Amino acid sequence: MNSELQIRQAIADDVPHIFNLIKALAEYEKLSHKVTGTVEDLQEHLFGSRVYAEAIVAECESKIVGFALFFPNYSTFLTKPGIYLEDLFVLPEYRRRGIGKAMLSYLGKLAIERDAGRLEWSVLDWNESAIAFYQRMGAKVLPDWRICRVTEDALQRLSS
Repeated sequence: MNSELQIRQAIADDVPHIFNLIKALAEYEKLSHKVTGTVEDLQEHLFGSRVYAEAIVAECESKIVGFALFFPNYSTFLTKPGIYLEDLFVLPEYRRRGIGKAMLSYLGKLAIERDAGRLEWSVLDWNESAIAFYQRMGAKVLPDWRICRVTEDALQRLSS
């Protein structure tokens, strides 16, 4: 790992950099067309009057090269809070330097500090390198769970 690497809580000035990394993640996943949010929305949701999520950033060579965005969840079976990792991304040219591992370790420590029962996230089934990385880090990929999602028109129908 690069000795210049710093993993830290994001600050408001980091939001434009985080948003650019979100767009880079979407491009990597071939989902750029799904990015409809704005820097201003992200700013409000991370640092506004009601905080919906938190983020950490990875700085290397005086540049933000990665981020992780997460928020609390809850386990009824454990009766404990948890942390749900929505996204973790490192720029391709900075991969294989231990940055992703350092960010997951940071989140693991944060989960322990917060007495969380678990740290969890989703991974695309085609992303074999990410799956292998997560398994090396000790994660179990749950084969019997599927994500359910309701958005846009379906969300409108559900709510009426």
